[in-house]
Amino acid sequence: MRTSQELSAALPLRLALYLWPALALLIGAALWSVAITRASTERTRAEQAAQKAAASYAEAYEQYLTRSVAQMDQVTMQLKQSWEQSRNPRLLEELKRDGMFTDVAFVAVNIVDRDGRLRSSTRPHERAPMVAASAWFSFHKNNNSTALRIDSAPDARVDGRRVVLLTRRLDDRDDEFDGVVQLAIEADYFTAFFSRATLGRGGMVAMAGADSALRVERHDDGAAASSLFPPDARHWPGAAGVRLVGADQGFADGQAHILGWHRSGAYPLVALVALSHDEVQEAVALYWRDSRNNTALASACLALLAALATVLSRRAHARLREQDEVRRAYRTATESANDGFYMAAAVHDDQGRIVDFEIVDCNERGAYFYGMARSALVGSRLSSVDSSLFGEELISTYRAAMQAGFHEDDRRMPADNRLNITWGHRRLVRVGNGLAVTLQDISERKAHEAELQRLANQDGLTGLPNRHWLINFMPGALAQARAAGSELALLFIDLDEFKHVNDTQGHEVGDQLLRAAAQRLTSLLRPTDHVVRFGGDEFIVLLLPCESEQQVASVAQRIVGAFGAPFALADDVQAVGASVGISMFPRDGDDSATLIKHSDIAMYAGKTEGKGQYRFFDPSLSTILQSRAQLKHSLLDAIEKDQFVLYYQPRVDTLSGELCSMEALLRWVHPQHGIVSPLDFIPLAEASGLILRIGEMVIDKACAQLSAWRAQGVELVPISINVSPKQFARGDVHRQLAGALERHRIAPTLLEVEITESAMMGEQDEIIAELAAIRALGVKLHVDDFGTGYSSLSQLQRLKMDVLKVDRAFTSELGNSREGKVFFQAIVSMAHALGMSVVAEGVETEEQLRILQGLACNEVQGYFISRPLPAREIAALIERRFLFRERAPALTAYNL
Repeated sequence: MRTSQELSAALPLRLALYLWPALALLIGAALWSVAITRASTERTRAEQAAQKAAASYAEAYEQYLTRSVAQMDQVTMQLKQSWEQSRNPRLLEELKRDGMFTDVAFVAVNIVDRDGRLRSSTRPHERAPMVAASAWFSFHKNNNSTALRIDSAPDARVDGRRVVLLTRRLDDRDDEFDGVVQLAIEADYFTAFFSRATLGRGGMVAMAGADSALRVERHDDGAAASSLFPPDARHWPGAAGVRLVGADQGFADGQAHILGWHRSGAYPLVALVALSHDEVQEAVALYWRDSRNNTALASACLALLAALATVLSRRAHARLREQDEVRRAYRTATESANDGFYMAAAVHDDQGRIVDFEIVDCNERGAYFYGMARSALVGSRLSSVDSSLFGEELISTYRAAMQAGFHEDDRRMPADNRLNITWGHRRLVRVGNGLAVTLQDISERKAHEAELQRLANQDGLTGLPNRHWLINFMPGALAQARAAGSELALLFIDLDEFKHVNDTQGHEVGDQLLRAAAQRLTSLLRPTDHVVRFGGDEFIVLLLPCESEQQVASVAQRIVGAFGAPFALADDVQAVGASVGISMFPRDGDDSATLIKHSDIAMYAGKTEGKGQYRFFDPSLSTILQSRAQLKHSLLDAIEKDQFVLYYQPRVDTLSGELCSMEALLRWVHPQHGIVSPLDFIPLAEASGLILRIGEMVIDKACAQLSAWRAQGVELVPISINVSPKQFARGDVHRQLAGALERHRIAPTLLEVEITESAMMGEQDEIIAELAAIRALGVKLHVDDFGTGYSSLSQLQRLKMDVLKVDRAFTSELGNSREGKVFFQAIVSMAHALGMSVVAEGVETEEQLRILQGLACNEVQGYFISRPLPAREIAALIERRFLFRERAPALTAYNL
């Protein structure tokens, strides 16, 4: 039986038997709890990182697709222009011989005519396919759009290679369908973005049609023979996004994938990127396995420590040996890792405050990051290693981690050539009186993210910031200006005549011009200002800060003046101007969208009044543009509701006053505003293209009125009709005339056509052909408003016109100056020598009539004879026939 002394001596030993295992159990439970929590956190982080990567890759892939298709788009535009100008059957062979289609991506380039027959090809010796029944051919044939169309090839492969078809409509000179230019591009060209090193095992990409069945894919095994992506586009709704698609939710391989998508803003395409969800799970599982093994090892160590402490609690050398074993186990577990591991012990002052940290252990990888040997780093204090590398900021972070127990962040390392890491992901965990620090090298990932950010915000052609950058930058700039109470100016710049350069010199010269314009703009501004390529030939300049409107006007004037100088490009010189619209913050708007819109309005208003100038925004400009838009809408409604009528102004013999003909003049009878002057709506009709429909309507109305008078028994005289330059340039006036004459059964001699000089300034061969076609109908041709254009004697002789109508500006000079009479006499003599009759427009006085009688002018027209009258009133003048009060030369005007 034990004595009380023995029981008292045995009690501490008995307590030790239970104390150490209990502590080990508690610590082990805490370690497992931390391991499980961190594994769950790592799983969430890995999922989020994978989704972010899928979204970034999808956006980068969309930009790659847009650039690739844009290059092919430019090729089709060049081929369309070359073919429509030359119609050379060997065009594609010659271009290929010249090295245009050497890229292996071009499987075949074809031009087919309106019947689907092959007209030119880069593979001329192969059997010509008939494509008239294909969907893309039918689409281009039945639609006026010349936009690029993207399709899958019907047979999917050419020469064993899967291809994508890019097609564009061809037009003849009458803008009628004339065939299709077709590019057969190897499908792998559009999926070359794929990289297993980037997307990982099981990753894949696909180019899908936004509104078609087009699908081109690539994965680990190369180009997919069959589609692995979900067939239903509902898996990628909206412009961009990312989602997890389960194993049973759409992918043909039956695996779960993280799907990222991004729609192209320029083409009906969707860029799809899929990352293997299993690979993400494997990485998480690997992390859990390592964490579990480390925790199990730590638990085993705790158990061993508890056992040793229980048995050898009084032996200090056993404790030291056990600590050494634990340290060796830690180093074995960390030396083979790619991350840097550090153990930092807190150093306290006399008041217990943490003043520094000592690195008590690290692995070789961790020492390598800082360009030091492990032996030199271990035992050093943070403050003494190198203040330029660590310093007080790092010590403050370590103190915060000690207080919170945990800290994690991404840190850009200081710029120092001794460091072997640029970006690091730090994780600090408090362990007793120190920190366990893990440093992961994420430099490559950060560099990739920075490159993606640069691509998203930089214009690829000029290197300037793009629209995306501007939209993101403006809110901050406005907030800064608002807080400082300063002004900001936005200059909207549009290049004058750039379209002409692009159309006549080609897109390559146009691109060179845009780059030169960007450099010239940048050279005119301060370092604090910004130049943005907004799109096409439009640039935006941000002046911030700006001191006054005078300063902004000075900059705008400097820009306009600089663009007045031509651009030397290659071996040629190109001249373009600049029109500038200006909006000021906060006067003209409080947000970026309003400021951009108002500067655009100001630019457009200035360009309308005359190119090559700058203009500040004025609220009245919006009202003017809105009124023009309303007038255009009303004009279109007037055409649909037939609110137009014809007035007629007589043309009489100069000597006898006998009615010879009448000019049909268009009037708009508005239901609310009454008669609208042609001066108010004809320029708008010309600018909007509605003049084509109006002109055809005038021809029909004039013929219909002649038919109505004939039915009433009125003795008919010819009616002359004005044809606008746009009608004449289109080249189908003779067909419209022939149709109206046949429809109303009117003799061609009762119809005359008046054409201004400006309408005859185009291609001479086409003009002569159109005039000959009109003359072949039996319709007379008049040169209207002669003297206001640039007609030459040789041109009038070559065009063989019947009547020359002298502009009222020259008639008004008769009786005012001797030069006016001499000039008019010269016109009459020239016209008679060419076999043309002469009509004087705008005769308003008896004196003018007497002079014209003396000059042998054939006919006169003007208010002295009669103002324009509606059909019901002009019938009386037709019946009267002779419109002078007397038939002698000394006449008194009959003025209505």
